[in-house]
Amino acid sequence: MHAMQYEITLPADYDMGIIRERVASKGALLDGWPGLGLKAYCVRERAEGSPVNQYSPFYLWRTVEGMNAFLWGDGFRGLCESFGRPVVQQWTALAFLRGPAWEGRPTRASKVTSRITPEGIPDAVTELRAEDGVHSVALAVDTRGWELVRFTLYEDNPAAEYTVRHLSTPELDLLPVGRHW
Repeated sequence: MHAMQYEITLPADYDMGIIRERVASKGALLDGWPGLGLKAYCVRERAEGSPVNQYSPFYLWRTVEGMNAFLWGDGFRGLCESFGRPVVQQWTALAFLRGPAWEGRPTRASKVTSRITPEGIPDAVTELRAEDGVHSVALAVDTRGWELVRFTLYEDNPAAEYTVRHLSTPELDLLPVGRHW
């Protein structure tokens, strides 16, 4: 399993209605994508208290083939034509958990990053669990810089930095649950 995200930061005066409309009209295109566990169409808006306007979709890929087909396909090419080619962050997934709000539709998301020390993964991470209101949690690592990423989808959590405008889940039930190390 692989995690992936790109962040497209937009000007402070950018009409975020354009992003909302883009997600509304194109979001369903990945609802049946082979190899995709989930794609959370995450948005941050200055009008809602964020320091930036940003489109930041987060993906959990079940297969590398699905991820590659997306990155080299027409959909991503279209995004690049509209906004320029973004840096695509990729991580190896270490864990995936279903939360108590698994059956609901997530409306918010958060991403927390931390460095992994030479001593290894912190105990708090090895005891990863999903709290009330959590749809799901993914834990991933970038071994280039030994960065740990915890991405959480919430049924509702006003404190979470992202609004989830759409959730594509073609192979969500096929993602392996639990620790992967």
